[in-house]
Formats: sequence, C-alpha cells, structure tokens
Amino acid sequence: MLELELVPTLSQCIETVAAKRHDETVRRLLASGKPEPKLFETEKLLRSFLETADFKKLRAESESLLTEGQEVKFLLRRHRGILSYEMLPVNRQGV
Repeated sequence: MLELELVPTLSQCIETVAAKRHDETVRRLLASGKPEPKLFETEKLLRSFLETADFKKLRAESESLLTEGQEVKFLLRRHRGILSYEMLPVNRQGV
C-alpha cells in the first residue's frame, strides 16, 4: 500500500500542495531516465487525487482549522488500486 502525506498551510491550500508534489514527481521521473516504480505509483496517486477530490470542500474544512491555529495533514493512500484520503490533525509534541 502506498501512502503519502501532504501538509497544507494558509498560504498553500491542499490543491496547491498536491499539484506541486505532482509536478516535482513528474520532473523526477523524467530526469531519472529509468523505470522508478515507486515514483510512478506516487505520480498516479497524486494525479488521481487531483482529478477526483472535491477541493472546494477540502479547502473549507482544512482552512477553518488552519485559521484557528491548528495544523492539519492529508494522508493519501492507494490500496489495491483504490484511492482514499483523510484529513488529520498534526500533533506537535511539547507545544
């Protein structure tokens, strides 16, 4: 099972963070010049998320917490070809 963590901020929404990570992954794939199975799976996961997620809803949910000073992260998973994702609070130790 592949799992990725994306952390939005008030200056970069979840869609922007996912798009930047996708672009970075594509650049790494093109630069590698050889098959990179993990990078290929990462690209597929991010592309799927970018094509199917309801970003208006995800932004509203995450930004309401971010404006209250809380931090959040999104966990993206692909298990047996099925995309899933969830938003979780970021736990800071000692803060």
